[in-house]
Order: sequence, then structure tokens, then C-alpha cells
Amino acid sequence: MHESKSSPHCQRCQDFIDAFADYALLHAVKLYRLSVDIPTNIPVLPCLDHEAMLHEDIAPHAAMYIEDRKTHGLHEVVYVPDRRRIEIDVVSTTDEHTTQSHDQLLEWLGTNFSDCEIRINGPSWIRGDRRVARACRAQIPLRDVLIGSNFEQLKAALNRLNTVSGLMEKQSRVASWSVRTVTGPLIALAGFVSYNVLGLLIQPIGESGVQGLRYLVVGGLGAIFLYLGLKAVHLTEMANRVWKRVSEYNLILAERRGINKIDGSTPSVPMVQEIKEK
Repeated sequence: MHESKSSPHCQRCQDFIDAFADYALLHAVKLYRLSVDIPTNIPVLPCLDHEAMLHEDIAPHAAMYIEDRKTHGLHEVVYVPDRRRIEIDVVSTTDEHTTQSHDQLLEWLGTNFSDCEIRINGPSWIRGDRRVARACRAQIPLRDVLIGSNFEQLKAALNRLNTVSGLMEKQSRVASWSVRTVTGPLIALAGFVSYNVLGLLIQPIGESGVQGLRYLVVGGLGAIFLYLGLKAVHLTEMANRVWKRVSEYNLILAERRGINKIDGSTPSVPMVQEIKEK
């Protein structure tokens, strides 16, 4: 359930967002089980990464796409109010900010939120974060999604990225079916080699030597199955992450389209300062 705006967690989250007014421009907000007053010209969407999970042990939080006023670097800052924790996700904003911009953000957060724990969510090799980021950025940069004005061109780029996501999912299915297809024949082959072919070597190398070779055959076969299985899971995970990125970008563009229709104006860069004025 979403917490009410009067709850302590929502109040702390509101204060956290307000504090960025002089430091950064606010481009979009992702909320997970929190209710916060956001200006009407700021896209607001659910946190897809956590809404898709079925377990309920994830703390309510808010994630913001911001652009610092000095270097114009884009950052994703996540605030978890009940744990007093601030997370900076550098994966979603790959190549969208400089090292200087990142260091300045850390310094500013450390000065203004000294009572909070600050974490850096870096890329994971196991999850293929860098490959996902490169695949997404090759079709459409995050900056274009947040402030780009040509919606038709952006939509076409998202369609291309969605096609890439679909192909990645199909590739993961191929890898998964490959494992299922070769499992039966390889098990049969391993059994034949272990008990018939290797059985002929009992006299030359002894019972213990044959037993060791049998362990080696079974262990090698298990390693092959493990590799193929993990490869299929890895491809599926990356395909899902690209698909979620496409869904998030589509939601942001849909929100921006609605905002522009209501305002009747051309797209402009929204500012956090409007939160205080509201």
C-alpha cells in the first residue's frame, strides 16, 4: 500500500526533494509505495524494477532523475526515508555525467544530508549492466527521453529499442531450449562412456583410476550444463532489463506528452524550484 502524504516517511521524502531546488533540475520522479507532492509539469511514474517483484520486503523509496546546474550532468538519486539511505544509481545514467559532476553530487549530499548513509550502485558484471546500458544508449540516450522535443523521433527510437529487447528475449529462449535439447543425449553419452568405454580400462589403470575418470566425465558434463543454464538465465535477465528500460522511457514520454498538451507549450526543462513555489 502507498503511505499517506502525512506519514513521516512521505514528509522526509518531500523534504529531500525540496532540498534539491537550488542544486539541480528535476526531470522525472519514480515512486515506490510513497505519496509525495510533485509539480504537475514533472513526469511521475512507478518504480518498475521493484513493482515487478512479488515480495514485500522492499522499503518505500523515491528515485529522481536530476540534472545538476553547474555541469548539466544527469544523475539518478534514490532516497529510502525509513532507513535514512541515499543511493546513486550510476548504471541508468551511464555516459550522462562526468566524474567531476559525480564527485560534486557526492560532496553536496554529504554536506546537506550528513545523517544519511550514501551508497553507490555501480554496474554488475553478473547482471550485464554495462551491456544493457550500451544497448539502450545506442538507440536512445536518457537525456533525449527527459528533455528531447521531437516526440515522434523519440517514439521511433523506442520502437527500435523494443525490437532489440524482443530479439534478446528470443535469443535467451534459444539458449534455454539448447540446454533442454542436449541434456538427454549428453547424459546418455556420459553413462555409456562411464560404464562401457571406461570399464575397458580397469585392468590397465586400475579400479581407482577408472573411478577418477568417471568422476571427471560427470563433473565436466555438470560444468557444461551449468554454463549453458547460466548463459540462458543471463540473457533472459538482460532482455528483461532492456524491456523495463523501454517501458520506463515510454511512461516518461507519455507523461511529457500529457503535460505539453495541458500546458499548450513546447517542451522545456522543468525545475525543482517549482516545488517550493507550489
